[in-house]
Amino acid sequence: MKQTTVLLLLLALAGAARAADSLNVRLIGGCALPGEAFDVAVSGDHAYVACGDSGLHIVSIADPSHPSEVGFLNTPGRAGGVVVSGDYAYLAVDTAGLLVVSVSDPTHPAEVARCNTPGQAYGLTLEGHYVYVADGSSGLRVISIADPAHPQEVGYCDTLGGAVAVAVVGDYAYLTGPGTRLCAVSVADPARPALVSRSEGEFGLEVEVSGYYAYVGIDPWVIVMRVADPLHLFEVARYGVGDEARGIAVSGGLAYVAAAYHGMRVLSVTDPARPFQVGFYDLTGFSGWTNGVTASGGYAYNAYGEEGLQVFQFFGSSIDGDAGAHPAIGPLPTVVRRALWLPSSLLTPCCSLLSIDGRTVIELQPGPNDLSRLAPGVYFVRTEPTAVSRQSLAVTKVIVAE
Repeated sequence: MKQTTVLLLLLALAGAARAADSLNVRLIGGCALPGEAFDVAVSGDHAYVACGDSGLHIVSIADPSHPSEVGFLNTPGRAGGVVVSGDYAYLAVDTAGLLVVSVSDPTHPAEVARCNTPGQAYGLTLEGHYVYVADGSSGLRVISIADPAHPQEVGYCDTLGGAVAVAVVGDYAYLTGPGTRLCAVSVADPARPALVSRSEGEFGLEVEVSGYYAYVGIDPWVIVMRVADPLHLFEVARYGVGDEARGIAVSGGLAYVAAAYHGMRVLSVTDPARPFQVGFYDLTGFSGWTNGVTASGGYAYNAYGEEGLQVFQFFGSSIDGDAGAHPAIGPLPTVVRRALWLPSSLLTPCCSLLSIDGRTVIELQPGPNDLSRLAPGVYFVRTEPTAVSRQSLAVTKVIVAE
């Protein structure tokens, strides 16, 4: 009996030692996959994971807490990037270039066509009838997929440095790579892409564009670049995430960052010039590393190296019922650090932040509220009555962490 008790205690301690440190982010599910998961795309009830030498793996996420693999396809090289549109998945496959895969039946994906590229296809994105490939030393390659069964390269552009990631918004493609913090290429005419500006700097690993800003992942930062005028790119902010920012997904005013061995970081980018961390799931010391990430339906799907697919949920620094990125939490306690979010649908002024003895500390407004000057401790949000409803909403506990 004594030996059994000691064994159980040791197992409990081992589990505690492996428990990840986290704030406002929880790991709700995972699916082990062969190879190294580099990138992930989500469409409907399925996640499509580019798993290096083991090819494309398709995972059902109908229940995000219990993802399960339903199909796979070997690829002719190292699958490093994936995008999905309709019945097709498009993969960046190293020296093989672009691979087109039918996923009309996710349980039986089938190769449809290939389009070789002269360099090494690392990353890709899709816009309209074109796939834009970051092709290493061969820069940007533009491939028409008007007929997915017959993809054809129609244009290319030398980016004056290796290209490993690409994002397209409107008439411009934005690329990053070795020695290139960010470059802008006009793709108004996809057959004649032209380099219009380039910002030299650190080795760029990832780029995501949202609005007038590009978010570039390097080691160990996320750099925010203003791209309102693509001819004049300039840095407006950077935020340290502790490791290589290999994946970035921006959704609902939040940036989900895959920070290599340090796990998942969630930044508020409502004001892109002043990003700050609102949550994390720290994997330091774990046997794995994060690569690509995408956000969909209130979840962040992470390509977690040799561990396969992970599903995270951000649940913390907001009390917001009108945005998927800030799920409503009702009367449950919320842990925050520098900011507290309130739904934009509330009237102004909407709420008060009360101390534990009932004193009003701050009058709150819809959107972000700065709590950085408050002492750590327990507070309460009280929603004021409106002309529509004379009763206050439920009081919510807020724990301000150091």
